[in-house]
Amino acid sequence: MTQPQPRRKLPPWLKAKAPGSPNYLDLKRLIKDLKLNTVCESAHCPNIGECWSNRTATFMILGDVCTRSCGFCAIKTGRPETLDEDEPVRVAVAIAQLNLQHAVITSVNRDELADGGARIFARTLEEVHRLCPTTTVEVLIPDFKGDWTALQTVMDARPDILNHNIESVPRLYPQMRPQAQYHRSLELLERAAAMSPAPTKSGMMLGAGETQDEITITLRDLAQVDCAILTLGQYLSPSTNHVPVARFVPPEEFDRWRDFAVDLGFRHVESGPLVRSSYHAERQVSQMDRPVLEAAAQNEAATPLFQIEPTATSPD
Repeated sequence: MTQPQPRRKLPPWLKAKAPGSPNYLDLKRLIKDLKLNTVCESAHCPNIGECWSNRTATFMILGDVCTRSCGFCAIKTGRPETLDEDEPVRVAVAIAQLNLQHAVITSVNRDELADGGARIFARTLEEVHRLCPTTTVEVLIPDFKGDWTALQTVMDARPDILNHNIESVPRLYPQMRPQAQYHRSLELLERAAAMSPAPTKSGMMLGAGETQDEITITLRDLAQVDCAILTLGQYLSPSTNHVPVARFVPPEEFDRWRDFAVDLGFRHVESGPLVRSSYHAERQVSQMDRPVLEAAAQNEAATPLFQIEPTATSPD
């Protein structure tokens, strides 16, 4: 963690809807009753009022304690003591009760587990498919420390969208993602695209100190590994102990980056100050309704950035 920094006043374009609507309160009760976690609450998402009012939430599995200490994240860091084997069923029950057309499931990092939690991801997907056969599911996964067998476990459970966030530019990884590796995340996205026709997705935060050239290079890297969906949002430091905000990116700059990403070939781009990884995720599904054979053909034709070997595992 960095040294405590004074908080900066937010510009007017970062105003978000305050929580408290009837739908918000209903969803909060449901999550509490089922003993579930959401990244909306754990990561202090500014869109929780809007999304929960629309009865959408991002479920966070594998507990609420993360084994990593990312400089941008508000989720608790430590060594988890338990693994909840019944959690996949409860997530599926919540999705069924909410009657969601699209669900987003993410997790903390569980580096102490042999498979990084991939088995629980797969079981959750299977339970949602069983109880909610018409619901599409996006999973936002960790990097599993480069365990590609774990990645295959998740892909075999048939997610409709595979999301893994690049988060920042390589130079800022020691501050933003000290236990992650930039090229490992790129390789995960490329391998996932090769394993399944499900579109891949990634997201990046702007305003943490990256340069325009670094943003350009990172977006090109994501396009080169056939990432289909992109989210770009403003980095907001969750506390004075986290990486400070270097600048507030104006909405018109986000518009320019959206246009640039579309020109690079991304099939759907959400770009704006309040955009987060799961923001308007249900809209992105409708953009992906092209035949899966088209996606598979694109994957097959793409020039790989990494040599794909099914049994290979990257070092920690």
